Amino acid sequence: MIIQNQDAVVGMLEDPASYGEVGPVEMIETHISRIFLVGQRAFKLKRAVKLPYVDFSTPQLRLAACEKEVELNSRTAPSLYLDIRRITRDGDRLTFDGPGELVDAVIEMVRFDQSRLLDRMAAAGGLTPGLMTEVARMIAQYHRTAEEIHSGSGSSNIGGVLEINSAGFATSHVFDRSEIEALSAAFRAALARHASLLDRREAAGRVRRCHGDLHLRNICLFDGEPRLFDCIEFNDQIATVDVLYDLAFLLMDLWHRGFPQFANLVMNRYLDDGDDEDGFILLPFFMAVRAAVRAHVTATQVEEASSDSAKLIAEARSYFELARALLVETPPRLIAIGGLSGTGKTTVAEALAPRIGAPPGARIVESDRIRKAMHGVPAETKLPDNAYRPAVSERVYRQIAWRAELILAEGGSVVADAVFDKPDDRDRIERAATETNVLFAGFWLSTDPSVLWRRISERKGGPSDATVDILSRQLQRDAGPLSWRKIEADRKVAEITAELVNLVDGTASSAASLRKTGS
Repeated sequence: MIIQNQDAVVGMLEDPASYGEVGPVEMIETHISRIFLVGQRAFKLKRAVKLPYVDFSTPQLRLAACEKEVELNSRTAPSLYLDIRRITRDGDRLTFDGPGELVDAVIEMVRFDQSRLLDRMAAAGGLTPGLMTEVARMIAQYHRTAEEIHSGSGSSNIGGVLEINSAGFATSHVFDRSEIEALSAAFRAALARHASLLDRREAAGRVRRCHGDLHLRNICLFDGEPRLFDCIEFNDQIATVDVLYDLAFLLMDLWHRGFPQFANLVMNRYLDDGDDEDGFILLPFFMAVRAAVRAHVTATQVEEASSDSAKLIAEARSYFELARALLVETPPRLIAIGGLSGTGKTTVAEALAPRIGAPPGARIVESDRIRKAMHGVPAETKLPDNAYRPAVSERVYRQIAWRAELILAEGGSVVADAVFDKPDDRDRIERAATETNVLFAGFWLSTDPSVLWRRISERKGGPSDATVDILSRQLQRDAGPLSWRKIEADRKVAEITAELVNLVDGTASSAASLRKTGS
């Protein structure tokens, strides 16, 4: 609800002379802010609104929000935020930082190239696996240092978010009451299923003062690095959440925009770095809550819109439908991908994972990354030969099976990526599925040794330390009897992935038919 006319303030900020400039002023609008771009600076104005989740109804409240925004965002983007400017009334004119009555306040920021916003980069096809890996690690580091908050249970914390969503939906007329009630009931049921896990995570310190609005538009490339900015400063309840709920906004945004592979990659790299495996099963639920947030916020904008209301309604509905789809329970499954070094296991696993299980897809349990983590080094660091002794490899494969079983038992899906050239290792990963009563599919990638030699010789970067010497030893070993489906690996990744998806779907359909017939 708009509660104060800010036309005079907007008029001042649209005038380049107010800043001592002569060039044009560009204005960007969001549902609670206006940003004015002029010269090398950006000035952010809080809109005079009062909504269920934000109160900017007086100049004093807006000034306090500006002060808090600069304080919080300076932790993640210190050189981006410069100052707070008071807008005062001097006689019949408005000016910056005068002695007169406070009329409003703005945040002064460095103006950066808008094409460096990650939402713009996504639209332009500029997102890359390397960049999204940096983003995931940056967020994991941010969450590690965020302040723990113990002000209630984990389930009541998310329950509060659901209440805000319900209040937000009530302010718009985009959705029928019946469909809102049905969605709310589905959310309540999901919250009840996850309540004990949410409470355990809160007790373990996973609820922290987070960013709160962590989507692509609030991440930019600044000074050559991804930076978080524009966090929630106006409502501590919204920003004090489970760290994985904070991450889920970015995952939902990527999924909604049609980038499931990047949503899956960010999730996997975050969990690799953050060691937060027990919360993986919560991500579809958290993403659904985030989609509902976007649905009701966008629907709120419809009430104030004019010419683009049809577009906003369509957007609000797309988020609503995504929330509804994310709440549908998906049976877990375990996919194991084996093969000698150079067969492309990791590439195939990363292409397959977004298509397995509920969004953001399957957790990839990868031998190379586990081995590096066991030695306390980044995935890209080359390990010495003694890190590949049989005893160490035995520990790695046990860890793969243990992690897979942990995730499967909670209801999540897993893609296990390792050589798996020993029968005992293959048996162990299959038992993880048997013990949790989950469907299993094992695939063995194979191709001509000359292809493997070439691929390994040309490989640059990545977590694998495989060399041609290691490949030679693998080729000399007998892998024993193979029950896993053999897949020709000297093809395009898209072709291999499509074949695996069809085979996995076929396995699931066959299992469902057997259950129906009681066979």
